[in-house]
Amino acid sequence: MATPTASRWLTSYYFARAGVSAAWVAAAVTVGPTMPPVAAALLVAYPAWDAVANLVDAQRSGGWRANTSQIVNAAISVVTAVAVAVSLGMSLHAVLAVFGIWAILAGLLQLATGIRRWKTGAQWAMVLSGAQSALAGVFFLTKANGVAVPGIMDLAPYAAFGAFYFLLSALWLTLSRYRRGVADMRAARSKVAA
Repeated sequence: MATPTASRWLTSYYFARAGVSAAWVAAAVTVGPTMPPVAAALLVAYPAWDAVANLVDAQRSGGWRANTSQIVNAAISVVTAVAVAVSLGMSLHAVLAVFGIWAILAGLLQLATGIRRWKTGAQWAMVLSGAQSALAGVFFLTKANGVAVPGIMDLAPYAAFGAFYFLLSALWLTLSRYRRGVADMRAARSKVAA
């Protein structure tokens, strides 16, 4: 997996994930609180997008058989999107509980993927993101059992941190590739000079 092609793909992928998450947060913060149908669509779309993104990345990163943690993550995200759609008809506490379970499972699977891809670079941010997601899931479950009525704004910080970690990984990979390019250029000049 530690090839220039893999690094370029992951850079593009992480930038895309950061951008979509940032757009989701912007919509959740600006439109979500005042338009319940939009908030509902956003709540279903978030895990659905995660499923699609994991499937595409797994396929581009060696195929589905080589990326079991992402395939399992995608399957859990599909189930979550359906569960969110169903729980919207029950209560917002139920929605937050579904997100809590998903955040724990998806976080642990992202952590596993980051460890497996460690040699590719910038995976420390993905490992941190996965661990933080699992902790956020525990918080969501606790809040889902509380009296205060939750809403989409309870999930916006979670998505914002996800965007931050994806952006950090993308920038780290970009900088690493630039540094390797500079080092390769210097090495080539040294050979010519010799």
